[in-house]
Amino acid sequence: MDTHTRPAAAASLPSVMQGAVTLSAFVTGAGDLTLDDRLRIVDQALVLFEHNYVHLSLKRAMHAVEPVQALRLLRHQLEISTAETMPAEVDFHRRLLAVFTSVRDLHTNYLLPAPFADKIAFLPFDVEEYGVDGHLRYAVSHLVPGFTAEHFDAGVEITHWNGVPADRAVLSNAERFAGSNSEARRARGLQFLTRRPLRTAMAPDEQWVVVGYTDAGGTARELRSDWLVATLPPRPNGVDAGRVSPAAAALGMDLEMELNQRIRKALFAPSAAERRATADRRPAGSDAGEELDTTLPDYFRARRVTTGHGTFGHLRIFGFNIDDPDAFIAEFLRLAGQLPEEGLIIDVRGNGGGHIHASEGLLQVLTPRRIDPEPTQFATTSLNLRICRRHRDNPVGLALGEWVESMEQAVQTGAAYSRGVPITPPDWANAMGQRYQGPVVLVTDALCYSATDIFAAGFQDHGIGPVVGVDANTGAGGANVWTHELLSEVLRQPPPPDGESPYRPLPGGAGMRVSIRRTLRVGAQAGTPLEDLGVVPDVLHEMTRDDLLHDNRDLLEEAGALLAARPVGRLRARLTGSGGATTLRCDTVGLDRVDVLLASRPFGSFDVVDGARDVPIGRSVNGGVEVLGFAVGNLVVATRL
Repeated sequence: MDTHTRPAAAASLPSVMQGAVTLSAFVTGAGDLTLDDRLRIVDQALVLFEHNYVHLSLKRAMHAVEPVQALRLLRHQLEISTAETMPAEVDFHRRLLAVFTSVRDLHTNYLLPAPFADKIAFLPFDVEEYGVDGHLRYAVSHLVPGFTAEHFDAGVEITHWNGVPADRAVLSNAERFAGSNSEARRARGLQFLTRRPLRTAMAPDEQWVVVGYTDAGGTARELRSDWLVATLPPRPNGVDAGRVSPAAAALGMDLEMELNQRIRKALFAPSAAERRATADRRPAGSDAGEELDTTLPDYFRARRVTTGHGTFGHLRIFGFNIDDPDAFIAEFLRLAGQLPEEGLIIDVRGNGGGHIHASEGLLQVLTPRRIDPEPTQFATTSLNLRICRRHRDNPVGLALGEWVESMEQAVQTGAAYSRGVPITPPDWANAMGQRYQGPVVLVTDALCYSATDIFAAGFQDHGIGPVVGVDANTGAGGANVWTHELLSEVLRQPPPPDGESPYRPLPGGAGMRVSIRRTLRVGAQAGTPLEDLGVVPDVLHEMTRDDLLHDNRDLLEEAGALLAARPVGRLRARLTGSGGATTLRCDTVGLDRVDVLLASRPFGSFDVVDGARDVPIGRSVNGGVEVLGFAVGNLVVATRL
């Protein structure tokens, strides 16, 4: 077996690597929290778990954990310590992370303080999985630009990790992280094999790894690669999660996934131009076409893809973490409008969520049906009731009045949760109506979380189209997340304060996040919690080696086949004339009936065949026109004028 070590970093490496140091150099002397600092952090964690955490009873039941008692024991051990006898800071962080991880909730995190907060640990390559006859295999999918090692190229198959068979190493790694289900844990175990944000995860125990692999010629080899630590550049946009605002209150995001996406971009595609060129290579022999220019390259990638079943649109959504949902939806529509009407593949793999309004607001443009946003519930604690009362009528802040009455009633009824109220306003979620009329397929994986879980659930619950999963479940994050900083601000605003706040500033730049409201599904699964259960796809696709190395070639073929099998309905409508001569012209494909509503009131129902049909209105139209298209009694398409 041939063994070699990682070569020294070259000047051509991305900037994030050029400033990197080895893990052993970084961890020496890291951290300076005092005993009082540590006690403060544990006390604040207890406040969140006991008084804010909406999933506490669910997690106790599903995972047999007791985070509150674990925190009390940790606090007791700190109380009997002294500055001289307290454990090393890294051990304190490890203990506290273990408590948060035990509930398997990626919304509920302990965020490490300086010097860990803005650091990442990484290896200069990426590993992904694919299936062969139901068995998982692992291959190097990307190398950091400028990194070279003899015989170690994209496509080499990983067989061992520090002497452990690759599949066993991934599963062992998965147990360290907080995925809600086995699929999510495995996906996260693979992801953290080569990169970790030190804001949310401990640095690796090993200072280097020995990777066993088979090269292109079938020779077994080994590569020794040091773990490196670097500073992750700050995100230039996104929701400010610590400031009282409707956006911060409507956040549903897996921070760890958000950070990992930024790490992946910094390492493998440090500029938007490089990402377009390298992150998703064109499938060999396809007529994929050029990517469309977008004003939001951190959120979208759009292009045409030609499959054996036709040419369709492929629109990748990388995240929903945007403070302007209207701009997000507008850019989606602009891109979709340049893609084929024959069908659209919406791909949300690896999307950790963001603004819940953006995710649920997007559903309306894909379906003629009315959208029911997911209802959400608070745990009925006295502190949550105090928060809701304080912001009972605060439209520029949180507007929590709709939850107050049911929480007050819980004092008498003993109900564990408030009534369910949507975070996304229903009228806003239906204000635009359907804009894309072609069939749609959604592609998910086990890294989809939070607002993306909510989007996938809404897509399935409203029957928009089939869900294709490369994993057997999504990440199953069914909650709205608030930061400790936001909770602190919530009880300070608006003045005057209504009592002493239990929230205290965290030392050293430490942070915490907590699931504050749980979400419930609608439609056929109405009332079912999304947390821990997630969205089970309608079709399961086993990723192939061609998918990894040739831009999801087989996955897109499967999605194309599903789109080609979907019925197509088209409806274009326009008004001509005026006053008593007003006529509605409808051009239809695949429909047998249209219903017309004027100013939201029924006007008439008319049989149609493919082609044009004029509907005399005979009067001035005020208040808008809505036309609904049906096929064999089923609502297929709708348009508004």
